[in-house]
Amino acid sequence: MQPESTLNQLRESLPSGELPSSYGVYFKNTLVALCHALEDHILQNCSQDPDQQPLVLVTFQQGKWYLQEAERYLDIARCSRHIAVAAVPDSGFANHKTGQLENVSLVHLHPEDSLVNEWNLIIIAPGYASMVLCHELSDTDYQAQNRPEADIERKFYGLWTFERTQVEQTAKILIERMRSYDTELADRLTEQCQKIHNCVDVAPIDLSGVVSRIVSYLQSSQEQLVTVSRQTREFWGLEGQALRLNRNLAANKLQAFLRMAQRVDERDHANPVASLQVSALSETLGQMLDLPTIKLRRLRLAGLLFRVGLSEAPAEVFTELSSDLKDSTRDLWRERTVLGAQLLGAMPELEPIANIIRHQREHWDGSGRPEGLQGEDIPIESRILGLVARFQELTQARSNRPAMSLDEALEKCKQHSDHRYEPSLVETLGNVVRLTEMGLMQLPNQPSQVPKVWLEDAPNSETPTSEQAL
Repeated sequence: MQPESTLNQLRESLPSGELPSSYGVYFKNTLVALCHALEDHILQNCSQDPDQQPLVLVTFQQGKWYLQEAERYLDIARCSRHIAVAAVPDSGFANHKTGQLENVSLVHLHPEDSLVNEWNLIIIAPGYASMVLCHELSDTDYQAQNRPEADIERKFYGLWTFERTQVEQTAKILIERMRSYDTELADRLTEQCQKIHNCVDVAPIDLSGVVSRIVSYLQSSQEQLVTVSRQTREFWGLEGQALRLNRNLAANKLQAFLRMAQRVDERDHANPVASLQVSALSETLGQMLDLPTIKLRRLRLAGLLFRVGLSEAPAEVFTELSSDLKDSTRDLWRERTVLGAQLLGAMPELEPIANIIRHQREHWDGSGRPEGLQGEDIPIESRILGLVARFQELTQARSNRPAMSLDEALEKCKQHSDHRYEPSLVETLGNVVRLTEMGLMQLPNQPSQVPKVWLEDAPNSETPTSEQAL
């Protein structure tokens, strides 16, 4: 990564010196999908109030401006307070009608400026902030991985995030990089950033729809890549190369969900390792019940993703008891498993995982949610996950309720045996607690494996035709 790159400057400015967990290497198709998802949020939530409209900063990699993108930004400009586009002079944007709008400013980059190798989209609004930030691999980086012969093979160091502090810091860096081209514009952009930052009492905007669109776009980009790969198989030479690209896109989609789940844990300061612990203990119970390997793997992944439906939940969800939440927030809390399943449902390979999470709050006696399933009609993985999630939650402090000991948490679960929970599962959990207290085992804190990616090619199948560990 070049020292002057926006990515590197962001890393150096962060207190920890570490970029967000989404940082990695992305294919071009993935970046297009991510940018379109963020841009769609602007279009679908267009406000006529200028004070609520976002500021948009864009850098087009190597200044390549495609006509369809210029037309798209004509609509985006109508919903934005200002758009600043950095591109080389011959990108064609200056001659397009979008470039003539009063609230669109152009920064004509010098060809030797490293910004021509970047592809950035930064959006700052009173109620939210988001960005995609990336820089194409250098010739040296490509050398070890083979220089791409086709556009879709191009790779970028990049990240995407909704963390406002990081987005605002990146905007400051990018504006300063534009200052040498247009001091007056840089001053105006800085002033607008500060004005947005100073907005108070603005309700956070729900971004769950953005995440859903991200996954949908990633799914679409994967399908397009499959088509292109088939049509150009002779050009590729080996079908295996195309398959590796497909796995990369699938990996990016699942990583998006895993990072969302990780972000939920990071927001829950009282219980920051919930997903790891729930995944680990669920897997342990599944092993004691001698579940098939495929069900253990699904259960392990479902544990890591079981709170993904809380990705954009208000802060009080993580600080208050459910009984103390206001009505609107309590409704979100009650529907968290359904919301999570809906998000995961956008990815067919995760359909079995989405099903487990959807039904984790069903009750053994049929009084649960969302479908009132009863007894063994509830998937065994969902029964385990629901019990373990509640047990783990009780062992952590919440609001004015202190953390319970393992015995106390187990006793609470036993009170709902044969009502909420399957009695035999509560008994199995009790065996784990007793073995732990006797010193014969340790309560697991993380699953046996935390693979970067695991996907199924055949959703809803007990024995998938193939499994991928990427």
